[in-house]
Amino acid sequence: MTIFLMIVAIVCLLIGMAGTVYPVIPALPVMFGGAWLLAYAGDYGVMASGSLITLGVVAAFGFAMDFVASLLGAKYTGASKQALWGTLIGGVVGAFFGIIGLIFAPLIGAAVGEFIAKRDLLTASKVGLGTFIGFIIGTVAKIGAALAMVLIILWQYAVYWFQAA
Repeated sequence: MTIFLMIVAIVCLLIGMAGTVYPVIPALPVMFGGAWLLAYAGDYGVMASGSLITLGVVAAFGFAMDFVASLLGAKYTGASKQALWGTLIGGVVGAFFGIIGLIFAPLIGAAVGEFIAKRDLLTASKVGLGTFIGFIIGTVAKIGAALAMVLIILWQYAVYWFQAA
């Protein structure tokens, strides 16, 4: 059973890593689940509660940044409420159109929402660009958090293996 749990945990970590570049997969929660399974399979001997709490904080931060960054990018450029709603709706609709939809739908939604609110193409373009920059920052934060999680897990196992030897 322990081997099975460890295999499932590693699969969760790999799926989570793939999810960092494909935003539909909740990458960091899946990775945290994999880390918890690794800790559970090892009777919390390799990774104790302190490590899991650290991983949970890193996962929560990266997960929040992934969702909030596009909205903050739009808000920073002076977006209206309609543009913020457009960003949210574009993100949800874009999930059904693959990676291209996930990247460009929030941008288009923000621009359309801003254009509806102010009827100014320049402002709408600025808000759309701010949304896109926020998306990129959120993705970078998510990838950084995923990398930090993997490095923490590898560090825990390296320390355990060298102490056991």
